[in-house]
Amino acid sequence: MHKFGRIKITTAIPGSLSGLKDLAYNLWWTWNSEAIDLFRDIDLVLWEKLGRNPVRLLQEVSRRKLEEKQASPEFMERYEKVMKDFRHYLSDEDTWFRRNCPQYKDEHIVYFAAEYGFHEVLPVYSGGLGILSGDHCKSASDLGLPFTAVGLLCKQGYFEQRINAEGWQETQYFSLNYSQLPVIPVTDDAGKPLTISVELSNRTVFARIWRIDVGRVKLYLLDTDVPENNAYDRSLTERLYGGDRETRIQQEIILGIGGIRALDALGIKGTVFHMNEGHSAFMGLELARKLVAERNIPFDEAREIVYSSSVFTTHTPVPAGNDVFPLEMVDRYFCRYWEQLGLQRHEFIRLGLKPGDPDNFNMTVLALNMSGRRNGVSALHGAVSRNIFNCIWPGFHEDEVPISHITNGIHTMTWLAPGIRHLFDKYFPSDWKYRLDDESVWESVDRIPDDELWKTHMTLKTQMIRCIRERLKKQYMANGVPLHEVNDLDNQLDPNAMTIGFARRFATYKRASLIFRDLSRLEKILNNKGTPVQIIFAGKAHPADRPAHEVIKHIHDIARREGFRGKIFLVENYNMSLARSLVHGVDVWLNNPRRPLEASGTSGMKACINGVVNFSIMDGWWCEGYNGKNGWVIGDDTPYSNEHHQDDADSKSLYEILEREIIPLYFNRDERGIPTGWVRMMKESIKSVAPVYGTHRMVKEYTQAMYVPCMERIRKIHESDCALVRDLAAWKRHVEAAWPHVTLTANEDIHGLSDYQAFSDQEIRLSVTVQLGMLAPEDVKIEVFYGPIVNNRIVQGKSAEMSLVRQTDSGTWHYETSLRFTDGGEYGYTFRVIPWNANQMNKYDLPLIRWV
Repeated sequence: MHKFGRIKITTAIPGSLSGLKDLAYNLWWTWNSEAIDLFRDIDLVLWEKLGRNPVRLLQEVSRRKLEEKQASPEFMERYEKVMKDFRHYLSDEDTWFRRNCPQYKDEHIVYFAAEYGFHEVLPVYSGGLGILSGDHCKSASDLGLPFTAVGLLCKQGYFEQRINAEGWQETQYFSLNYSQLPVIPVTDDAGKPLTISVELSNRTVFARIWRIDVGRVKLYLLDTDVPENNAYDRSLTERLYGGDRETRIQQEIILGIGGIRALDALGIKGTVFHMNEGHSAFMGLELARKLVAERNIPFDEAREIVYSSSVFTTHTPVPAGNDVFPLEMVDRYFCRYWEQLGLQRHEFIRLGLKPGDPDNFNMTVLALNMSGRRNGVSALHGAVSRNIFNCIWPGFHEDEVPISHITNGIHTMTWLAPGIRHLFDKYFPSDWKYRLDDESVWESVDRIPDDELWKTHMTLKTQMIRCIRERLKKQYMANGVPLHEVNDLDNQLDPNAMTIGFARRFATYKRASLIFRDLSRLEKILNNKGTPVQIIFAGKAHPADRPAHEVIKHIHDIARREGFRGKIFLVENYNMSLARSLVHGVDVWLNNPRRPLEASGTSGMKACINGVVNFSIMDGWWCEGYNGKNGWVIGDDTPYSNEHHQDDADSKSLYEILEREIIPLYFNRDERGIPTGWVRMMKESIKSVAPVYGTHRMVKEYTQAMYVPCMERIRKIHESDCALVRDLAAWKRHVEAAWPHVTLTANEDIHGLSDYQAFSDQEIRLSVTVQLGMLAPEDVKIEVFYGPIVNNRIVQGKSAEMSLVRQTDSGTWHYETSLRFTDGGEYGYTFRVIPWNANQMNKYDLPLIRWV
């Protein structure tokens, strides 16, 4: 064959439609259905063929199609409205942040994450963590936060999943073509790609910077596929969560250290730095290194500044979700780096050591040690995290470990079905889209007539079934399934059957196969002619997670068995497109992780706002979201030490609730064929979940509880010309040196601290003597810690500060306080001393404590 060259033709966009390109390159369109409809209507067939990618659509659509639209008054009117809304959105300064935090308008929040899920056109996400990051950015944009995000641009993204004829997951990777994506190369003043460099062991690796516009927010992504690197280094950012631990530590150095250097290259000066999960924890070290080098200050002072400006969100209690690296690996990558921090090896290593694991450097521990504000992602997860990381604050009561919680949410306009949104437009206040976290707005759900809501749901369900059928047909044909079985799909997936959806990452703790624990019982549930039920499964297993692969294989095999064929469906290649279809169209959203391992879970939130009813274990967000009327609970909050017993109990509960409550309610229809009781629960699901579990509420909480306090503290540090941190660092050194000599003495008998008997509301006087040695009373707080006794332990403990009464001799002080108990019962009490300084971020900044 003759050699040939290539000629790429890009369609010229008529001047009157030139705004379409600006729209295509800003992901604002992903949560504005009018903009999506505009692109769809240019060429629907091409839009679907190109994976709903507006950049490719504008490159490949025929000139004739654009001219037809240009000549259509109706299309041009819609185009002008969308462009007006888009431009107003970008330029409007009357935002929530400007109204509520005007004094911080010149500050800047920088958000770090390893993955971001905005839309299936950009497959650089693996699951809920990435979707949460994307939704966080969207709400930050909607609320007008001064916000920039940083991540990695993985050329092959996360893998495409194929489930073969035997039911095994196969992974396929495809390189993204950046020229066909809403990704913009960042260049320097000379027009050359803007790059940064990091040191990896004995070499320098370069990364170029790309930009993605997310409404008002800019996301900058690092990419090592540049000519300056060798072949191995060019592949470092190729795959999300790909490779071994060696690859992972290199990716995380690029993300954390390289991310800070990218901000410097871009001239972006952050005030607050938010680490979303521990992948970016090296960020804190680079911020400290810069301070040491630029201000010539010691590490402990630099750390105080970093600590004051950093927020850390932990997302999982599952060990696999918390990266650890062997110390020999850390030595290879950081042996020259800790010198730049002014640290010895043992001082550096200590920043990432979890007590009890002396051989590994833990990224979650590093993030906890470098950030002054930390949170889990639900109330239960906050408690679980305090339990897991209590060891970092040894001696402290678990409930007082300084890890709070901010429950996750979802970006409402991204996940709301257009049909449901139309109903809200019709029956809600006209400004409802701007009051998404206002609970009074969502009371309007009750104004929607039952028949309209049910009809809309059934339309969405029919659309979902059509989507699943088309996907399954392609899946079956690729696996050589006989044609008659492929055609049978047209008679399967019954719109009138109650449809359960289970779709998420196939990590084993999520127990995708729990519903198969009693197959004969499930078979009866599925095949009752009067009350048909069907279940749709979708999800990816991490390529290295063999047990999760076996779960997929197990579901596949059951779906092929007699009695389950045509009732159980396993759909391959779960992504955001399939997720939207499922959360819009199924009847019941099933969630049965092993409690308490689901940190939050957001898929149920996406389902609930669309009127899909949640059926879940009491784990993650559902512990807070369930109100007794908006869904069902599987099992209870009983703690289990035996997983087999837990699975037995939960599966029995699952079957019983399906049989006795869910299925009867679904099929109980009035004379119009409407399940009025079910619709009532749909409405309760929407109005109880939508205002509370959205990212608008979540981002406002981060702003008020995390970002603004950090901004205020950094402002105080700068106003003091860093005297605040110098004094605080010196005070901490002084306290740590003196602490071994601190002791407490209280009245005791042979059994321990003295017992008291009193009537309710009677005053009890308590006293303690404290030897402070080289410390002064103003360096400490003396507290009584008390609470009910359960199993010979104080539970739900509270602390009360004691008052200094007198000095008994040099270094010895006497403190007293009084307690009153209104309720009868048995209570315990004890005494403790903790370091105290008014300039600490919280009372447990210095993890020292002494009990009597």
